Amino acid sequence: MALTVRVVAPDKTIWDAEAEEVILPSTTGQLGILTGHAPLLTALDIGVMRVRADKNWVPIALLGGFAEVENNEVIVLVNAAERGDTIDKATAQTAFSEAEIKYNQSLQSDDRSARIQATQAYKRARTRLQAAGGAA
Repeated sequence: MALTVRVVAPDKTIWDAEAEEVILPSTTGQLGILTGHAPLLTALDIGVMRVRADKNWVPIALLGGFAEVENNEVIVLVNAAERGDTIDKATAQTAFSEAEIKYNQSLQSDDRSARIQATQAYKRARTRLQAAGGAA
């Protein structure tokens, strides 16, 4: 028996297929989902979701949202998402490097709003790079 997995963003469906396993970036840590998992509703953090389908892992960059697991169905509603195989690694690396510099600079600032924005931009850039197969 397989899991039915759907990843839906406001503008498109990112994934709608069966899978053997899912790893979600919840706000409380990584969650592994297999068939027969207990019903669950969880908030998702910015991070990489991994879906194992046909013995291959597919990374999907998630930018926050919610996931519901029930009756071997995983529904993920997100603010935005991208499959890792659609992200250009070089562009993602450049964006990550720039976000890292701004994040490090924001640590020296007294402007809390700027620190929060820099932290979120850094997390998004790191997630996209990880999903693209880069190390961050």
